[in-house]
Amino acid sequence: MTTRYLNQLNRTYENQTKLMEQSDGAKLHRPSDDAIGYSKYLRYSTSYGENNQYQTNVKTAISWMKNSDSSLVDITNCFKTVVTKANQAQGTNTDSDMRAIAQEMLVQVQQSVADANIQINGRYLFSGQRDLVQPYVLSNEKFDRGMTKTLDDKQAAFFDNAVKSGDLSQMLRLNGTYTNAEGKEIIETYFLSTTDGKVYSEEFVEEGYKDEIAKDPEKHSTVQNGDQVAEVSIGKVSDHFDEYGVIIKGTQGAGADWAQEVTMPGDKKVKLTFATVEQHIVIYQGDKKQFSMVKENGEVQPATDTVNASGMEIAGSSIFDNKDSGHGRDASGKYVGPSGANAFNDMLTVVAKCEAGASGWMSSDGKTLANNSFNTVLNAESKLAARQQVYSDCSEMLVTQNETILGDITDVHSTDVAKLAVEMMTAQTIYQLSLSVGSRILPPTLADYL
Repeated sequence: MTTRYLNQLNRTYENQTKLMEQSDGAKLHRPSDDAIGYSKYLRYSTSYGENNQYQTNVKTAISWMKNSDSSLVDITNCFKTVVTKANQAQGTNTDSDMRAIAQEMLVQVQQSVADANIQINGRYLFSGQRDLVQPYVLSNEKFDRGMTKTLDDKQAAFFDNAVKSGDLSQMLRLNGTYTNAEGKEIIETYFLSTTDGKVYSEEFVEEGYKDEIAKDPEKHSTVQNGDQVAEVSIGKVSDHFDEYGVIIKGTQGAGADWAQEVTMPGDKKVKLTFATVEQHIVIYQGDKKQFSMVKENGEVQPATDTVNASGMEIAGSSIFDNKDSGHGRDASGKYVGPSGANAFNDMLTVVAKCEAGASGWMSSDGKTLANNSFNTVLNAESKLAARQQVYSDCSEMLVTQNETILGDITDVHSTDVAKLAVEMMTAQTIYQLSLSVGSRILPPTLADYL
């Protein structure tokens, strides 16, 4: 009887001790308290920690993207002004008018480069993962840059079928020099498809292909062998131009030294050389990598988890740095992206041609080149804004999820204070009563037994 009493008294005391332990607000201190509840608590705690980290990621990403978006808005405004000025440079303008317009455009391009070098806490937003390195540098001196012909949608659809690359958007402009019957030197413009080496006349690229389509839409809806006026072999574009389009000089058979004499239809002997323009150059010093800030559980989504916009997204690509140019490849030969400065350099081409008074070029290719650069940056801004909206929506979801997780943790781990107070009073009363009963009953019972 004494043993049973002591066992019951110890259990009563143990129960009271456990209830006292819960007075710190937690009813689970070890797995043995409630194995199932404790395992739930561990899972909820892990989810709570992950949720807090995702919220931190989202806040940092939104801050990064807001500042990036602000910079891109400024760049698009600068480019929009250049487009407007390019339209003004068409028509009847004097040489001084063209130089004045060019100077206004140059100031806007310089401002856009400064906007692209924006920093937050010493980190450049558009340098990729090289965020301690200034991404863009505008040269003080001028370089000879190759001239391109940007094809419109109809032209691209017609000429792309010859190479079937799916992304033929530009041709290389060539100067063709020959001597006519009167002994006068004539310079004509030709366009070179660098993917297959075929040379087309300016008239055919601009208007002639439309006439061929009109004659027989079914048979001549795409470029055919024979539409070219000549074929040349220049190797890769990278043999003659760097990734920014600057012509490589001093190399035998390449760069400024390159020239090929071809026989055009009618036995016309023409010497082909690269058409160039002297202009300032913008160089990109960042890398092509992205910052990823995961915002929720589940599979990582590179398209939406990326928070920064590198130079490749902002500036697009050109014939000098696309996947067929020979540039933009890593040590293994894999294409990793364009130079990161194409839009800025195309705008500087427009500035240089305007300064040279090329009003005819400004009314066609110049206007197209400026608009394409503007649209490239505008598309980058739209993509960044879309990702920012995704993160903003995710932030609201994480706040709601956080409240739910805290509720689950409270339910499984936290003490019900009112219930605990009642149970503690009950346990204490039972324990005191047990002591009182024992003191009264045990001594006489033992004396009787003895």
